[in-house]
Amino acid sequence: MAVFTDEEQQRIQKAVADAEKNTSGEIRVCIEKTCSDEPLNRAAKYFAQLEMHKTKLRNGVLIYVATVDRKFAIIGDAGINQVVPDDFWDSTKEDMLSQFKYGNLVEGIVTGIAKAGEQLKQYFPHQAGDTNELSDDIAFMDGN
Repeated sequence: MAVFTDEEQQRIQKAVADAEKNTSGEIRVCIEKTCSDEPLNRAAKYFAQLEMHKTKLRNGVLIYVATVDRKFAIIGDAGINQVVPDDFWDSTKEDMLSQFKYGNLVEGIVTGIAKAGEQLKQYFPHQAGDTNELSDDIAFMDGN
């Protein structure tokens, strides 16, 4: 069984595209079924694997979710981590968790995307000539 329906995948991809319209920042969503490590370590692994550290302004954000294990993490690159409030990632995780607790996986992910997009817009506004440096597609990983 697929993790998301086609409609849910499109909703997540649209949320990424919408969030990125007003910023030079990049957001990716990474999904796997199980998490064999601490979620933040797993997110860091995929952050590197997806080459998110190669954005021009180092302003990539990865939302990682292990659906079966019910674990998740958010990781930002050096550029965004230098400017967001100290509690930003924790407050974003809490907002996502408030949806996850009720089984609203897609809504929780979309909430995280929107909050990350707001911060990226504030600190890394869209500029003329900006290009979409990373895919908006969901990265489905196999757990290796």
